[in-house]
Amino acid sequence: MRLLAAATVVLIALSGCGSDDAAEDRGDTYDFGAAPQAPAGEGLGSEDARAAVRSAVVGSLDTRALDRLAESGDARQAWIVSDLLRFTQAGAEEQTLVRAFERLTGRSPRKDPQFAESPWLSITNHLIAWDLPAPPGYVAAKAELFTALEPGWRPFFADKDAEIDWRLVSWGGVGIDDRRAGDSDPCPQGCIPALDDPELTSAREGDWYPDGEIVFGVVVGSEALALPRNIMEVHEMVNLTLGGRRLGIPYCTLCGSAQAYFTDTGPRGRPPALLRTSGLLSRSNKVMYDLRTRSVMDTFTGRALSGPLHDAGVELDQATVVASTWGAWKRAHPTTRIIARDGGIGRTYPRDPLGDRDDDGPIFPTGPVDPRLPVQTRVIGVIAPGGEPVAFDAAAARRSLSRSTAVRAGGVELVADGSGFRARAASGGRSLVAHEAFWFAWSQFHPRSAVWIP
Repeated sequence: MRLLAAATVVLIALSGCGSDDAAEDRGDTYDFGAAPQAPAGEGLGSEDARAAVRSAVVGSLDTRALDRLAESGDARQAWIVSDLLRFTQAGAEEQTLVRAFERLTGRSPRKDPQFAESPWLSITNHLIAWDLPAPPGYVAAKAELFTALEPGWRPFFADKDAEIDWRLVSWGGVGIDDRRAGDSDPCPQGCIPALDDPELTSAREGDWYPDGEIVFGVVVGSEALALPRNIMEVHEMVNLTLGGRRLGIPYCTLCGSAQAYFTDTGPRGRPPALLRTSGLLSRSNKVMYDLRTRSVMDTFTGRALSGPLHDAGVELDQATVVASTWGAWKRAHPTTRIIARDGGIGRTYPRDPLGDRDDDGPIFPTGPVDPRLPVQTRVIGVIAPGGEPVAFDAAAARRSLSRSTAVRAGGVELVADGSGFRARAASGGRSLVAHEAFWFAWSQFHPRSAVWIP
């Protein structure tokens, strides 16, 4: 076994992880080209950018303002064009915005395989790849555009000390979940509704869920819990108590990543965080927040990025989440409980809510994808004892363990739990936090990650 270092840039297609052709179909090898020159200082076009945004807010894009913006030649203003495109993805206005992008940057995205599917997706991926700075006044202009759609996002934009990179934030297609704790009614404006303190039943009472379907398994103390994937695909967030601890468990369906955060270790005197889905995305990863303080939290790391929890320097501790079949999980954990079939709220859940949505790669902007693995490879991500991130191809690790071959890299060893994995220190056996995710997600939030090669 060996590690593939982050500096390696060749495309490695491991057996069982997808073909080179599939990777090329998703645009993994597309060359975004050199970044255009970006001026320093105030630059030009900010007034015209604000005029274009205001016109879009009232429903009719001011094409004259957009023409003047394009004439400024300030490539940074292409971020405004990207945001306008998110809400204008059809017709003549879309083509006007594409031409404005080309005039601002001197680059055409039309050879990108993703362009025909979505000019907005292609253009935003170019901007992320180029890492162009934001133009002056960008956050205020973006706030005006976004909060016209969802006023509930105003506290996020209002925090001047936030560490949110607003260039990377896009609309996920739904509104904010700002329902009170325990509210099981749907959001009036449409949202992804968290499930608070669901009813839990014994494994025997969970025979409604097929043994071959996936659950996300969590163990705290002596208590084990299975969260059925079909329920998590509907709610994407569960808040509950397990083993005497409060947990917030987000599932980013776009990233294939379920994580478990201890929410009862915040600043002294504050109640546990109550996690919710904002309706925003950052590089195709859901943006979650604490309902009680309106603090934005990094869904992949648990670090507070805005609000009172950011001011207090909060970074939530994690527990391991095991992605396993239900049959294998309950054999490994006979006393496990499982979320009730109706969630305890009388709801009916489809068996496969998302279908094949994620089969062709990310459907929201990610920027360039680390080419060491195909984008949708499922990896087990672990932070090694020394602090270095390590990713293990889940399918390859499963094959190795089935042959009784140890899976070790970077001071980390994977061990089977159900049909999934836990991680421990290769020396001393100390438990390490692990969870499964798509490679594109793990690698963009841990860009220096090493990759285990069997």
